[in-house]
Amino acid sequence: MRFEAVQRNEVTANPLLDTILQGDCISTLERLPANSVDLVFADPPYNLQLAGDLHRPDQSKVDAVDDEWDRFADFATYDAFTRAWLLACRRVLKPTGTLWVIGSYHNIFRVGAILQDLGFWVLNDIVWRKTNPMPNFRGRRFANAHETLIWAAPQQSAKQYTFNYDALKAFNDDLQMRSDWVLPICTGEERLKDEAGQKVHPTQKPESLLYRVLLSTTRPGQVVLDPFFGTGTTGAVAKKLGRHFIGVERDSTYIEAARKRIDAVVPASGAVLKVVEGKRAAPRVPFGSLLEAGLIAVGDTLTDPKKKHKATVRADGSLVCESGRGSHEGSIHRVGAAVQGLEACNGWTFWHTETGGAFQPIDALREEVRRGMGP
Repeated sequence: MRFEAVQRNEVTANPLLDTILQGDCISTLERLPANSVDLVFADPPYNLQLAGDLHRPDQSKVDAVDDEWDRFADFATYDAFTRAWLLACRRVLKPTGTLWVIGSYHNIFRVGAILQDLGFWVLNDIVWRKTNPMPNFRGRRFANAHETLIWAAPQQSAKQYTFNYDALKAFNDDLQMRSDWVLPICTGEERLKDEAGQKVHPTQKPESLLYRVLLSTTRPGQVVLDPFFGTGTTGAVAKKLGRHFIGVERDSTYIEAARKRIDAVVPASGAVLKVVEGKRAAPRVPFGSLLEAGLIAVGDTLTDPKKKHKATVRADGSLVCESGRGSHEGSIHRVGAAVQGLEACNGWTFWHTETGGAFQPIDALREEVRRGMGP
């Protein structure tokens, strides 16, 4: 079940990568080092609280979730279980990592409240709107046509978590990706079945859902943990996208199905896994770095695109400028805003300079510095 991926030595040396660990998720996670996982995707028991069989109008029985793993004595028991597995996941999650959890109306509000009580910071809630949901056969409620995903950081102060905004925008035909995802449930050839033609797992998630989760919040080579691995949708998509996975599952039947499924996946590799990155993902370069690199000299004159305003560069990287609005001094952004009578300005694109016979924004010089910083 191993696959190749270019990674740092400390990652590739982890013997638990790309494996399924059999056992209870809470105790089994103790085998993982602290701060070793980039993303957690959790599909915990929903605690459906089913009371009796459900039948279709033709009296055929609905194959509902009635497995032992989805049975809890009461809400207090379920809440204690939720708190325990969330704490176990947070221990192994990197400070820069994030956690996804999916659920239905039966459990997601309880999980969300416990997440916040434990200090997790909710970044988004995503509505997965199913294109082909199961109808409500009893006709006494609305048809349950969606599930909710919560995306959260380990703490409110988290800032460096992965979010491939520009990649998702390209994926979505240059439109910002919204928090409502319209995707079909798992059916057809994707649905794993046993020799008798029965579903191997009652709540197998579609790969399209995990594809979007991993594409948006991980990078190639990062480690994804699924503490409720089931039949391995997370592992299959992780392998396909060049991510590492660690699965935890206690049911041997599910593990066997997951192993066969993941072994059959042919992973992508190399440049095709690179995602589009906008300037927000680029390393920060202060204006003073242009002085240090010799791309701008003390005393140089910067102008706006129409050469209406002129500003002189000082040794500390600040600008000084005389305009019809008075005398101004400060950063490239502050002075750019002041001469225009605005509250804010992107000084990198407002100020221009003559360099090598070319009149260009100083942002072009910033890109030269970034290229020199290497990968």
